[in-house]
Amino acid sequence: MERLKRIIRDVEDFPKSGIIFKDITTLLKDKDALKQAIDLLAERYRDKGVTKVIGIESRGFIFGPAVAYLIGAGFVPVRKPGKLPAETISVEYELEYGTDTLEIHKDALSADDKVLVVDDLIATGGTAAAVAGMVEQLGAELVEMAFLIELTFLEPRKKLKGLPLFTLIQY
Repeated sequence: MERLKRIIRDVEDFPKSGIIFKDITTLLKDKDALKQAIDLLAERYRDKGVTKVIGIESRGFIFGPAVAYLIGAGFVPVRKPGKLPAETISVEYELEYGTDTLEIHKDALSADDKVLVVDDLIATGGTAAAVAGMVEQLGAELVEMAFLIELTFLEPRKKLKGLPLFTLIQY
């Protein structure tokens, strides 16, 4: 993990002043680091019976489909409003620097689904809590939420109140 951690670049004052953004593009362009990150995520879930992997727009679309492919699951995108073509449910949630809204197709999950949520980074936990709520609303089982990076100083686990969470790298 230390190798992956060293590859990720800090960008100061992005997207707002005072925020240090964890830029994963440096990891993505390194074929060995990218493979290692995806393999580590997939290996954890290979035998957990996951039927659907949710990727959160937009960087969850990088890791989610790759993990889904490797564990033999389907992929479900969670997107910003107006991007999905069929009937959706939506949820508004708080970010560390504002609010946002996400949507998922109403028919994306069923009660038979065991779901893994995948994204690049968890900060305050607002996005993860919102997506966990969507999984619950659609009647599926949340196996775990997996992130490449956790910003521990923002204490996302407090907001998630015991929801299953796994991260590869902590800052």
